Amino acid sequence: MAKLLIIGGGAAGMMAGVQAARRGHEVHLYEKNEKLGKKLYITGKGRCNLTNDCTVEDLLLNVVTNPKFLYSAFYTFPSQSVMDFFEQSGVHLKTERGGRVFPQSDHSSDIIRALEREMKKAGVQVHLHAEISGILTKNQQVRGIVKKDGQEILADDVLVATGGLSYPTTGSTGDGYEFARACGHTVTRQTPSLVPLLTKEAYIPRLQGLSLRNVTLSIFQNHRKIFEDFGEMMFTGKGVTGPMILSASSRVGNCLDKGELNASLDLKPALSPEQLDQRILRDFGENLNRQFKNAVTGLFPSSLTPVMIELSQIDPEKKVHDISRQERQDFGRLIKALPFTIVGRGDFREAVITRGGVSVREINPGTMESKKIKGLYFAGEVLDLDALTGGYNLQIAWSTAYLAAQALE
Repeated sequence: MAKLLIIGGGAAGMMAGVQAARRGHEVHLYEKNEKLGKKLYITGKGRCNLTNDCTVEDLLLNVVTNPKFLYSAFYTFPSQSVMDFFEQSGVHLKTERGGRVFPQSDHSSDIIRALEREMKKAGVQVHLHAEISGILTKNQQVRGIVKKDGQEILADDVLVATGGLSYPTTGSTGDGYEFARACGHTVTRQTPSLVPLLTKEAYIPRLQGLSLRNVTLSIFQNHRKIFEDFGEMMFTGKGVTGPMILSASSRVGNCLDKGELNASLDLKPALSPEQLDQRILRDFGENLNRQFKNAVTGLFPSSLTPVMIELSQIDPEKKVHDISRQERQDFGRLIKALPFTIVGRGDFREAVITRGGVSVREINPGTMESKKIKGLYFAGEVLDLDALTGGYNLQIAWSTAYLAAQALE
């Protein structure tokens, strides 16, 4: 049996610890924070969207970077296995819209406690306040780790599960990238992903806090549509956020390197332009002698109404019976395509995950072992893997950790 040292007490590190110790290996987990799972604690707004109840094919479709690398990991430890693991660990789960899986309690702490319980039961030795400064290697083989205080700890295998750069207050400071580089690995450029988008228009900060549901977002680059989705979003003081926007950031984030992107919101996607025109006609017919500003209040949330009136360029005091057919149809087009300009994205402090990391070309996809250093493994967000929002990124952590634990001899 092997002696395994795990660097990082997040989702991947804890899962690998449980699985390796259950197989009889001696496992030590080192976490620099005062407690385990700090980032896990805040995922899913504190509810922890731990996986997605879907097929392996659908898991792979929702991976943005290097999905083929995860084929073996997802088939070996799919979402159903993750759900079984937590149910058997005493956590009751529920599945919500879009296949998102949460603890029934809506408390991420239940997931962390389950992992801690299973680690204790399996005999994992947890070391908190333990900062690691490097990995010991000799002749392309792992020898152990070096702690910040200079102490060397020898072992057969080392697993790096240090996470990325997102939410740096949780301790995600990119240590794993430095360990990988020092061992001769390529580390791809890191950028924030699943992150709010920044916008140019002055009207957007006026809508701060407004959430819109069941709207369609379209994003264009040089008049070519590069993203479209239907769902939920929210306006902020600097731009837009929410599930649909986070997914958009993952798909179009790198396009921003080439300049601004044009976007539009269809506020009434269930209605065709003709149906919408009939709806506006009906509202106008019921308010013929009223001013325009008072005749459209039923179409939008109250905070959005003055913005839509302003953007329509129709005089708010104008009587409805004086509004021309052209003005009415232009107003309908505005409702079907409310325009805004995306000029940037939030930083790592706001990002759910990091895009980029240890190059998967140098990792064995069936074992998560380094192709350069024998006995060195990587799992989770430290790798150049990222997915859309919906539980897919945590599934990457669980599956890659499971494979690494399986591979130990």
